[in-house]
Amino acid sequence: MKSMSQLLHEHPFFSGMDANQLDIVANCGANHIYNAGEYIARENAPADQFYVIRDGQVAVECFVPNHGALCLQTLNSGDIFGWSWLFPPYLWTFDAKAMDEVHAIRLDGKCLREKCEADPALGYQLMKRFAQIISDRVRATRVQLMDVYGQQRPPLAGDQ
Repeated sequence: MKSMSQLLHEHPFFSGMDANQLDIVANCGANHIYNAGEYIARENAPADQFYVIRDGQVAVECFVPNHGALCLQTLNSGDIFGWSWLFPPYLWTFDAKAMDEVHAIRLDGKCLREKCEADPALGYQLMKRFAQIISDRVRATRVQLMDVYGQQRPPLAGDQ
C-alpha cells in the first residue's frame, strides 16, 4: 500500500515540489470515499479542505433560483477541486456532489494554512499551483458560457 506522500508525489499537481514540502502536505491528508449522490461540499459551508480525486466523478454545481441545481463542471479522476480554503472567509462557493463512488484524498485546509504561514515557500508553491487551476477553470467556464449563451444573442446592428 502506498503512503500518502507517495500518492501525492505521483500526482501532476504536486510535480516538482520539494520532498520535504510534499511530506508536510501529506501529513495534512487522508483518504476518503464518498457515495454516489453525497455532497462533498455545500455552498456557504465552511471550506476547510481541498480534494484530489483518485477515482470517480464530481459535479460542481450552483443553485439557481427558479431552476434548481446547475452543473457547472464535471471533475474526474486526477482532478483537484476546492480552493475556498485559501481565501477568507473560507466558505465554499459552489456545491460538489459525487456522481458515483468517489475515492479522494482530502487535504485539511486549516492544517495547510498553518503550515504555509510557518513556511512561506510552501505557501508560494501551493498558491502557484492553485492559481493555475483557478485560471483554467475560469477559462473553461467562459467557454461554456459562450457556448450556452452565444447562440441566443439577438443580432446587433452591424452584425454580418
